[in-house]
Amino acid sequence: MRPDAWHRTEDLDRFLARAGDFLRSRPALHTVLLTVTEGLRTGGPGRYGDEPPVFGMLERDGTVRAAYIRTPPFQLYVTALTPEEAVVLAAHLADAGGPLPGVGGERETVAALAAAWQARTGAEFVLRHRQRLYRLGELTVPEPVPAGRARIADVADRGQLVRWYREFVAEVDHPANGAEAWADARLAYGGVTFWEAPDGTPVSMAGVTPKVAGQVRVAPVYTPPHLRGRGYAGAATTEVSRVARDAGADEVLLFTDLANPTSNGLYQRIGYRPVADFAVYDFQGGRESQGGQDSQGPRAPRDPHGQSSS
Repeated sequence: MRPDAWHRTEDLDRFLARAGDFLRSRPALHTVLLTVTEGLRTGGPGRYGDEPPVFGMLERDGTVRAAYIRTPPFQLYVTALTPEEAVVLAAHLADAGGPLPGVGGERETVAALAAAWQARTGAEFVLRHRQRLYRLGELTVPEPVPAGRARIADVADRGQLVRWYREFVAEVDHPANGAEAWADARLAYGGVTFWEAPDGTPVSMAGVTPKVAGQVRVAPVYTPPHLRGRGYAGAATTEVSRVARDAGADEVLLFTDLANPTSNGLYQRIGYRPVADFAVYDFQGGRESQGGQDSQGPRAPRDPHGQSSS
């Protein structure tokens, strides 16, 4: 297989026209690419950063076999690959030139791609983050249910959403820029649910992505540190999951940080079941392009697209 089996473009419409059916063929495993491209389609190419996003497709006999997306300054995100395909993708990316700060995707794929990138460029790689993708089975309300109620956030809550989003992304090492745009986008479709205390004070939030290809993803889930351990996150997540399913979602998904046993246990009690493990690797140093120049750029911010709980 030759590196030119991969096709690179900055044209979102062209990418979706050629790779859209492939992405929709496995909506759970392709949830990140589906939701990111939907965000770009509705929010414009600057939705995730100042630099234009880049897309790639691996085609065989006119059929897309794999795909990737990168929204600088974040890592590349790629669908599942065979070890051979990972080697060919590393060559394709090296031929394209420019920095590559890291890669995220299914665990075995990104491990193979990190090793292939090191062999191709000499870059070191570090495992930065391990996640597990879950799919909702039978929804179970965790007991005891905390006092209070669920409420969909509205425009009067914009300031609260901006503050909490900034706090959340600071915890997961993701730049806080874009908090206002994030809040506005979620408010436009009722994409955040609060759990409120009996006096009406929001104590936790659970977001949900727009439905694409029948799937939605719960993200992010955030409770301020001083309010944790009281069941608020579980209550908010249960409610947002119920609403998503009642609204017709075929699959309700979420990512968890595997370093956080509390959240993994909580979501399994609610009814979420494991689908696959994912990972993010950082790349450091190496020859970033065919020009042979060494690069030791700053560590990329953590991928914001597969947001988990905090």
